[in-house]
Order: sequence, then structure tokens, then C-alpha cells
Amino acid sequence: MRRSNAVRSTYRLQFHRGFTFEAALGLATYLRQLGVSHVYSSPILAARAGSLHGYDVISYDEINPELGGADDFRAMAEAFRREGIGIILDIVPNHVAVGGDDNAMWLDLLKHGRGSRYATWFDVDFDERDPVLAGRIHVPFLGEPFNDALGQGKLTLIEDPARQGYALRYGEHLLPLRVEDDGEIQLAGQAAYREPDRLRALIERQHYHLDYWRNASDRLNWRRFFEITQLAGIRIEEPNAFEAAHHLAFAFYEEGLIDGLRIDHVDGLADPASYCAKLRARLDGLSPKRPGWAMPGPAWLIVEKILAPGESLPAGWGVDGTTGYDFMDQVDAVLHDGGSEPILATFWSELSGRPAAFVDEEQSARREVLEHGFEGQLEYVVDRLVALAVKAGRDVDIPRGAMRRATAALVCNMHSYRTYLTGAGGIEEPGPFFQAALETARAHPQAEHLALDFISAAMIGSEPGLPADLRSSAVRRFNQLTSPLAARSVEDTAFYRYGRLLSRNDVGFDAARLSLPVAEFHELMRERAAVQPRSMLALATHDHKRGADVRARLAVISEDAPRWRETVEGWFAQNEAIRPDELDRGDEYQFYQMLVGSWPLDGSALSGKFADRLSAWWVKALREAKLKTGWVSPNESYEQAAEQFLRAALDPSPSAAFLQSVEHYVGTIAPAAALGGIVQLILQCTVPGVPDTYQGTEFWDLSMVDPDNRRPVDFTIRQQALASGAEECELRRNWHDGRIKQQVLHRLLQARRERPDLFVGATYRPLSVTGVRQDDVVAFLRETQDTALLVVAPLRCAAMVTAELTLSAAWWQDTRIELPTIGAEWTPIIGAAVSGDALAPGGPSGDFPCRVAIAQR
Repeated sequence: MRRSNAVRSTYRLQFHRGFTFEAALGLATYLRQLGVSHVYSSPILAARAGSLHGYDVISYDEINPELGGADDFRAMAEAFRREGIGIILDIVPNHVAVGGDDNAMWLDLLKHGRGSRYATWFDVDFDERDPVLAGRIHVPFLGEPFNDALGQGKLTLIEDPARQGYALRYGEHLLPLRVEDDGEIQLAGQAAYREPDRLRALIERQHYHLDYWRNASDRLNWRRFFEITQLAGIRIEEPNAFEAAHHLAFAFYEEGLIDGLRIDHVDGLADPASYCAKLRARLDGLSPKRPGWAMPGPAWLIVEKILAPGESLPAGWGVDGTTGYDFMDQVDAVLHDGGSEPILATFWSELSGRPAAFVDEEQSARREVLEHGFEGQLEYVVDRLVALAVKAGRDVDIPRGAMRRATAALVCNMHSYRTYLTGAGGIEEPGPFFQAALETARAHPQAEHLALDFISAAMIGSEPGLPADLRSSAVRRFNQLTSPLAARSVEDTAFYRYGRLLSRNDVGFDAARLSLPVAEFHELMRERAAVQPRSMLALATHDHKRGADVRARLAVISEDAPRWRETVEGWFAQNEAIRPDELDRGDEYQFYQMLVGSWPLDGSALSGKFADRLSAWWVKALREAKLKTGWVSPNESYEQAAEQFLRAALDPSPSAAFLQSVEHYVGTIAPAAALGGIVQLILQCTVPGVPDTYQGTEFWDLSMVDPDNRRPVDFTIRQQALASGAEECELRRNWHDGRIKQQVLHRLLQARRERPDLFVGATYRPLSVTGVRQDDVVAFLRETQDTALLVVAPLRCAAMVTAELTLSAAWWQDTRIELPTIGAEWTPIIGAAVSGDALAPGGPSGDFPCRVAIAQR
């Protein structure tokens, strides 16, 4: 079976040793029947043993044997091909897993230092000014200070046959020794090095400096992924590193086994634009060599990039789009009622004592995380800027302290992940977010104006006489600081501190904004159609903090904020007797939100499994917030207090009234939440772009943050549901089981299969809506020369959604949607039939309130 000319829709599969290529092979028929065109595969290169995600790559030369290896991958790809399904492969060019004893590249670097063939692959600054390092690699993997580890005998000398020499063993970590030391060790014998002073002398001669893990943020002289010392940055701009990291992906593309790539964390790279252009050129060069049955080129290429509000993916990158976090934010925001923002923000601030506005929470988090997590990386940037100042003769005017304060002010006010500067030469345009950060920093009463002006001139290239290599290094280090700082301070700190409404705190979201007007949503979709019609559209990912249907349920709260406030105040009062004194009210409030958002629809809320899942979320949320506890120094007493409260709150014995109240509240909003979940699914499948279904989310997605969102999926029940052929009325009656959502997805994906040009290449035209609900309806047309797609979906209608997901005619009142003259009948895909030159949706009460229809001219 020949595949189509383009990627129509994707289905994300998370491979690990519990879900292998062989297991996925059996899903080929189901995915074809569902309507999927491509499987979107998690990374498949050899990864750390037991990895549940594959982003901790340890070798570029092998397909992960835990997944089944290359043979099983080919067998899976062939099974998919027979069903007309291709594969999009997730790759990780930014980093590899280090430490341990499983990455030969890392171990070679430790053994040979600057002389390693991989020395230029890893992003190591051998010339870092720290005298303790003195040109060596910082290795902060000790669980205690070095002297303690040495005195306790935790460092032992062993033979290292794989590298034909010797190594140190510290727990799971292997630390190869220099070749130059082999002779001495052989002469003295390994037993001689049980003597601490002799072992110390040997260790101090190595190409690395062993250190306590807590010193990493201050001393580390190589780039890591965020604050994760077990993931080391790779300089993918090095030609040999580029070829090594991609050679299997290129081979698979040439063979026709894959049809495109997803690039993980593109903002971590030194020059994303050049990388993407190089990758595109290589894939284009391979396209003519692909088999005749393979999808014709160009390859589908998307990048994982967080876009700031108002930021667009540069057209010059040559990619098809992002992984869809931006759409996920937009479609979530349009479900919310912006009128409730003052009530919700004030309530949050009163309960927690924290800022009502997200911007204040974000700014304090940025400064804290910079100081405690990225001190060393900040110093690297300052080092280079000071060196540039020396070259420009400005070091007398701008002392290091001023340069440091100015740099910190700039990076803390950068609201995009990075600038678009490369330092390649000439004057460059940094993008609006750098200029905005500069203006904000300059407006501070104690701003370092001279330093800020110099940094700006040096970064954009207007300061004359600066060495090109030094300026390029400064630009690279600046960008590689702002990116992880934004991720760790905003998404992994402020999002866990700010609890106005948790549905607006997710990966890539604009948490400062509660809602998005329909008119603005339309404008964003028209822009998609014009600029990136093949970008991915996501509702759920392996990284989301709350499942799509958790967010949809919490969005309903915004429709009646006063009632929510009254309800929550009642819960605080009911739980007075079980609340530990030390439990923070803000933390308790976030717990209530997640309890409501993830409350199961199958009656299992009081099972131990649900409590365990909620507990795991809460511990992670508390630690990420870094207010009462944290990953570096867990506050076990506070975590135990939170756990005690959670278990008591979910125990019917002391909390029967509370649980009945929660169940009642969830029951009143659940139908509207389900309708909201279907609305966002319809929009995902009909606006310009390529919809992705994260594994299992064709049923209701009430998942929490990872690892909860990576739990095993029951595909058997999903296959049975799709094959059942149940009538829509039955599915709506039993909507709690999720089959209605699967059926909606199935119908829309089938339509995309039959008319792909209508969904990917067609124009996007908002329709005129009049009447009392004109601001609460999304209505638009997708058009080609001979076909039109009509989409109508109600928003913010919780008060009148029935138990069978219908919508009372009283809600619509005089609402009217003007339809264009098509000259053909509309064929319904979702909802009732459409006819005439206008649609008055307030029809019979048994109608499904959404409309999707196609007309063939």
C-alpha cells in the first residue's frame, strides 16, 4: 500500500522495555482503522537501562536492545507500512547521558581528556578559570565531599578491560584512569592504592576533578541539560558529532523506514537555524534514493520549541513547525472565561499569600533559579563579556560586578527561550524579546547602564573591533543560559507556585493569561494556515503537567468562579480536623484543584491507586515549587504532613462529607468538561496543522505530570471500542467510558484521510456569528477550490450542558451563524445536518451541539 503525499495525523508511542517494537507491531491495524497516517515514535537509540522515555541516549550506534533492536524496528516499520502507516522519529541532538558506566564516549573523554576523540563533541570549557579544575573536566557525581568519599573507602581501583587499563569505581560510576598511569599501577599493584594518600595522588593526576554533586551549579565546566548533571550537552555543530548522532536516522530515512524527524530541545543547540538548515539539506539529498513505495519528500521536520507569547518560529529554519505546545496553549485558553480572572486571582492571593499576578511569581523564580541552579553558567557568560570589554578597552569603565549584575538582569527579563543572534559576523537582529529585556533592565532604578549598553552592542555586533570567535562564544553561552533558565524557572518552578487556576500552567503556556477571545483565536489560526500549515497540533504530550481533559474540566471552573470559591471555602472548613498545622493553604488549594481535575469517571476515586497517583503528583509539585521542600534538600517532615492530609482527605471514614461534596461538584461540571474536551479535539483535528494523539488519549485523558502520563495503555479495550460500531446515542449516554471521544477522533481522522488537502492546505475563514452567544462560538470554514469544511463549536456553556452532552436551545437563544453559498449539500461528520444560508444551532435538545460537515462543490 502506497502512503499519501503528506503527514495527515500522528499517534505518539512511548517505547520502553515494557512496551517494545513487537508490542507496537500488533497495533498497526487498529491505528489504520482509527485513521492515523504516522506513528510518532519516542527516541529509539540505545539509552540508559530501564529508561521510560529514551532521551538519555548512551550510544549513537545502536538501536535500544530493550526495545527490540534494529531487526524488531524494521519488522514494526514493515507492519505499519502494510497498513499504510509511516513513522516520524524523535531524535535527541542536544545531549547524551553521562556518569554511570554505559556511555563509551563519556568514558573515553574521562580517560583521555583533551586528547579524546570526543573532546570537541562534549561542550567542555577546558580553559575555564577555576584554579581547582586547572584544565580538567569537572565530575560532580560524588554523594559526599571528596575527602569523605576517600576516607570511607568508597573509591576503589579496578581493572578496566574495555579500555585496556584501569579505572576507579564509585557506586554505579566508572572513572577510567589515564594511560600514563598504567605502568605505575602495574608495578605497585592494585592493593597499594588502598592507602588513601596514594589513591588521592593518583586521582589528582587524572583528566577530571572528582567532586561533591552539590558543587555542580557553581563549578561545572561543561554544558548540561537544564540542571541535570547526568545529561551532558553535545556540540552538534561539530561535523563528526553531527554525522554520528544522525547516521542511523539518515539510513532509516533513505530506506523508507521513517518519513520525518522530531528534534528534541532545539533551543539547547548553539545555532538552531544552521542545524535545521543542514538537517533539511541532508534529508532532501536522501529523498531521491528512497524506495518507490515510500512517502515522497520532503521529509516532515518539526522542532520542540517553546514559543513566547507573540513569538513566531523563524521561517528561515526550514522546518514544518513546532511540536504543538503553542497550539495546546491557544486551544486551552479559548475554553476559559476571562471574566473570572479577577475573582480567581484574588482568591488565590488571599489563600496563599503569594502574588495575584503571574509576572511577579515568574520574576522572583527566575532570580532564585539563576542564583541556585545556573551560577556557573552565568559566570561563563560574564567571563566572555568581560573579555570582550577588555578587547574593547572598556574594562576600566565596566568592572566585573557591574557586568555580572547587568547580565543577570538581562537573562531574568528574557521572556523568550533565546535570542536569534549567532555571533556569525556583522550586525544582527536579536529579536524583540532581547530588546524588551534590555529596556526592562534599563528601567530599573539601579540599572547598570554602561554594562547593559556594552552587552547589547557586543551581542548584536555593533561594537567595533571585537574578536569574532570571542563574540560568537559569548552569544552562544548567553543563548544556552537563557533557554534552560526559562524552562527551569518558569515551567518547573513558577508554574508550580502559581495556583490561580492550574489548567493554565502547562508546557509552553502563557500562564499570565487566563483566556483567549474567539476573534484572537481565529487570527492565530489564519496565521497558521498562511505560515505553518503542516505544524504539529498537540493536546497531550509525554511532558504535560495535566492531561487535556483535566485542563478542560478545570476550565469549567472559570465559568462560575463565585460558586467555586464558595465550594472551596467549604472544603477548607470541612477539613479543619484533619489538616496538619504546617500545611500551607496554597498547597492545599492546588491539591483541591488536582483532585477535582483528575477525579476518575469510573468510580475508582477512593481506590488506593488514585491516592497513590495523586500523592506522587503532589510530592513532585511541592519539590518543583521549591518553597517548602525541594529536590536538593527534601523536607521530609513537610512532605509527610502533606501525605497525611491527602490520605485522610481520601479516607471515607473521617472525610465522608468532604468526599461527597467533591463528587457532587465534579458531577455537576463533568458533562460540560467532557463537551469541552471534545470541542478542543474537534478544533485540533480541523484547524490548520497536523493533529497528534498521545498514546491512549483517544479515551479521556485525566493524567497528571510524568511519570503518571506515561502509564501503560490498555489498547485492547480501545480496539474493542472502535470495532464495536456503537451508535452515537449510546456513546453519548455512556460518555463516561471515553468511547465518544474515540469516535469523534475516528470520524475526523477518516475525513482527513479522504480529503487531506482540505485539512492541511486549505484556507481558514472565520464565519460571522451574531446574537447573544457571538463571543462564545468558534465557527469557521476551511476551503479549497472544490470542497469546504464547516466547523461550529460552542464554548463556555457549562450551565446548560445535559447529562448526555447535549446543549439546551435556551443557551443559544438568538445565535445565528452565517453560512457561505456553497452550491452543494453539507455531509455531516459530527453533529446534525446543516442546510441553508444560516445556521441557528438551537435545535432539538437531543442534538449534539458541535457541527462538522463537508460540502463538495
